[in-house]
Amino acid sequence: MSVRLGCIADDFTGATDLANNLVRAGMRVVQLIDVPAEGTDPTADPAADADAVVIALKSRTVPAAEAVEASLRALEWLRAAGAEQIYFKYCSTFDSTPAGNIGQVTEALMDALGTDFTVATPAFPDNGRTVFKGHLFVGDVLLSESGMRHHPLTPMTDSNLVSVLDAQTTRPTGLIDHEVVAQGADAIRARIAQLRAQGVGAAIVDAVSNDDLVRLGAAVKELALVTAGSGLAIGLPANWGFEPSSAAAQLPPACGRQAVVAGSVSAATNGQVREFLSTGRPAFSVDPLRIAAGEDVAAQALAFADKHLADGPVLVYSTESPDAVRSVQGQLGAAEAGELVEQTLARVAQGLIQRGVRQLVVAGGETSGAVVQALGLTGLRIGGQIDPGVPWCAAPLPGGDTLHITLKSGNFGGPDFFTAAFTLLTGESK
Repeated sequence: MSVRLGCIADDFTGATDLANNLVRAGMRVVQLIDVPAEGTDPTADPAADADAVVIALKSRTVPAAEAVEASLRALEWLRAAGAEQIYFKYCSTFDSTPAGNIGQVTEALMDALGTDFTVATPAFPDNGRTVFKGHLFVGDVLLSESGMRHHPLTPMTDSNLVSVLDAQTTRPTGLIDHEVVAQGADAIRARIAQLRAQGVGAAIVDAVSNDDLVRLGAAVKELALVTAGSGLAIGLPANWGFEPSSAAAQLPPACGRQAVVAGSVSAATNGQVREFLSTGRPAFSVDPLRIAAGEDVAAQALAFADKHLADGPVLVYSTESPDAVRSVQGQLGAAEAGELVEQTLARVAQGLIQRGVRQLVVAGGETSGAVVQALGLTGLRIGGQIDPGVPWCAAPLPGGDTLHITLKSGNFGGPDFFTAAFTLLTGESK
């Protein structure tokens, strides 16, 4: 195999986000949905012609022990595939459960690889995620003042990443600040050596620009493990001589009907739903309380889609304001409400494919995980970027058809993302 970089992502949209940046930097990338079955020969896998393989897990919000076990299985497969460096990818808002997952998974991977040091930075300036003095900013505000403070599953109320990570690890956490990063790769390597000598196991790294990430990428060439959001991916491919190339992003031509399934409650996705509704295009709202009451909401959504799919993209969504989400969670419980919506939207996605949808936008990390599992997708070829961090992908369907699908993190994309995605893919305005 030609695999240079082996990546482990803690959710499905984050995996495509990472893969997108690697493709833009010239690598051929395949995203696998979970770890291939035991006994699968990596050399016979569809990833055999890939420069980088990203294994997408659904481990961000599961109990830490489950996240560790899944991540170690992914590591074992990637090492058998010949990966020269391992990349643990988490969200650009550094979110996980209060009990952790980022720190525990990082340390488990370090132990398995026999390494005593790694770096950590969720910075992705193209999407407004920057780290300064160890503090994470979302746009112009601190993480703790952003919409993430109200996230129903992973609320983030501390912007100091050194303290956030330190609380999740047994090894001390350090900082490589912007003054060091600005001096270049040699200065970063010197700071790494200094921190290692002090017994630091992981260091948060400042990054306020893509240039910072490129400098960091060069500096960590020899590390067995790096951990980051997707931003660091722009600085790593050059370590193997890759350069940006459109050839790495080529996908088969798109055809078939178009639909959007949105389950994220993020501010960005809320805005995208409002923009879609403002155009007068058909949309069906999924109500968790109606699902809990025993109504077959998935069947209702598909009956609605039957009336409109022939005329252009249809949206099926469960996106509400933070107050509305809290109200539903108060009645059903946070986990129960989320599970009801995810499984309903997954059933809707299955029905849409049966109705000829071959261009599908999915919004939300947990929703994306449920949808790809329900569709039985095992791997995605990564194509061109729609918006920073969000590419189109292609997956084979039984019978020989190709499904074009994009898995959008809830926080990503501009207001018109849903319609712009189809325009980019087909070259036609709907």
